[in-house]
Amino acid sequence: MTAVEPSRRLPAKLASHPSVQAVLARREAEGQRRPPPVLDAAWLRELCLAAGADDAAAVSLDHPDLAGEREHALAALPATRSLVSLVVRMNRDDVRSPARSVANQEFHRAGEIINDAARSVVQALEDAGYRALNPSATFPMEMQNYPGRIWVVAHKTVAVAAGLGAMGIHRNVIHPRFGNFVLLATVLVDVEVSEHGQELDYNPCLECKLCVAACPVGAIGKAGEFDFLACATHNYREFMGGFTEWVETVADSADGPEFRERVTDAENASMWQSLSFKPNYKAAYCMAVCPAGEDVLGPYLDDRKEFMNTVLKPLRDKVETLYVLPDSAAGEHARRQFPHKPVKEVTGGRRARQS
Repeated sequence: MTAVEPSRRLPAKLASHPSVQAVLARREAEGQRRPPPVLDAAWLRELCLAAGADDAAAVSLDHPDLAGEREHALAALPATRSLVSLVVRMNRDDVRSPARSVANQEFHRAGEIINDAARSVVQALEDAGYRALNPSATFPMEMQNYPGRIWVVAHKTVAVAAGLGAMGIHRNVIHPRFGNFVLLATVLVDVEVSEHGQELDYNPCLECKLCVAACPVGAIGKAGEFDFLACATHNYREFMGGFTEWVETVADSADGPEFRERVTDAENASMWQSLSFKPNYKAAYCMAVCPAGEDVLGPYLDDRKEFMNTVLKPLRDKVETLYVLPDSAAGEHARRQFPHKPVKEVTGGRRARQS
């Protein structure tokens, strides 16, 4: 059987099309070569690093810890067999800066880098004859599902299963070398990989509780409990929930003076900045103070008091508005632990969803 024989089974009009003839001729010339049925892990890793990732590892979609991701991965790419986790490290002192413009710029730039890296990996895999897909590492996401699951793949879950880190008590993945100063992405591919990453046999988290001390709304408990609503209400103030409330405030205000009584000029300016450029995170202090990771740990080991004075204290001392839900534990914590930080009770956009 020759490579051009499929044309006999095609409708005459389709078989005579120049593009069809070109594809069939190319197949005949190349001997209908097929890509290897198993992707070489070493080649894949080098591809990821060359694309801009700082670390990468593959994991099978059949991994037991990914059972909750299987349905979503197959919905995105029905032929998915493997997931490739990518890591891009962030500049630590940028993330630690009390100046939110500095920290947010680092988040957004690192997000662009890892999305570009994932896209390049997918392009190379397609050129090699595979099907592949890279869900966004950051926003945009599937907002039609809001307030439910808006992400295509849970990048943290995949990274841990692939052995690229472990979850700290602050709910951030801690890479054994880069610490939690990383952003993550995932590539879905329709082929098995020759070698998978192995889950870490230890957790890089030091359980130092600096993240507990740094969180201005008490979202992280000393015993490891986590208050998602407290975190989301403050840190994501200028994402979907806070934006919804801001719009409602505009609509509910009788006139300009009343609106300006309810929303400060600084809040309006910050919301404008988030809408015009990219959304601003209000905190991420849990990441900023985390000393875990071999490349990060040195200064903390050398002088823990100095580390707290130069990394933790500036964030605790910063005067900034803290956004909390009414009558919440977050509000009580903020007023008790940070009396110098103004506290503003907000709905986080939840009022519109309850009505």
